[in-house]
Amino acid sequence: MTETLFDLPKTPAIQVLGEARSYPIGRIFCVGRNYAAHAAEMGNEVDREAPFYFTKSAANAVLSGATAPYPPGTSDFHHEMELAVAVGAPLFRASREEARAAIYAYGCALDMTRRDLQGQAKDKRRPWDLGKDLEQGTVLAPLTRAADWDGPAGKKIWLKVDDVLRQDASLDEMIWSVEDILCHLSGYYHLRPGDLILTGTPAGVGAVQAGQAIRGGIEGLSDVSLTLSEAE
Repeated sequence: MTETLFDLPKTPAIQVLGEARSYPIGRIFCVGRNYAAHAAEMGNEVDREAPFYFTKSAANAVLSGATAPYPPGTSDFHHEMELAVAVGAPLFRASREEARAAIYAYGCALDMTRRDLQGQAKDKRRPWDLGKDLEQGTVLAPLTRAADWDGPAGKKIWLKVDDVLRQDASLDEMIWSVEDILCHLSGYYHLRPGDLILTGTPAGVGAVQAGQAIRGGIEGLSDVSLTLSEAE
């Protein structure tokens, strides 16, 4: 292998509770409009024929507890609280049983969004990249192994900004279950260890400002947090 011209920044690896080794991040797939109430608050209808996706760069992810500056190019920066699923085995055209067996761990995540830029892209039928794939815009909490958690059924998902409750829902409200998503997505990609799937956000998303503290959680999993500093 030839020497490279320069070194790229390393992508973060996520702590796994009870493990000495961390989970390296490969690709990040995000499910859009997976909660009907959130779709409605954004003025959208849910397509129940199949889930749809966008991607976020692993290089733009940070770990829970980070402090990040208010991002450039937006005046409407939103929080989105999500369940993250960590793949632990190769998966292609999977059955539900294969999908379930390939889940290595679960965690809490924030999908931070430049909502005004996302809205402009939607209006012009353009990709959402400027709105979604921003630096330090994916925040990931420590993972809990699937064997150590009894699964999403009935679990509460919530988010607070400066201790004020903004999002409060149940994972049962997801339109597409974790197995549904893995089966569908593995029909288009060879999923592999290191792939993360963010499964969508419930209703209650809203704007945040520099100086505010964001904290979210899911019953039985480690909380995720982010503090916003002034814009650079």
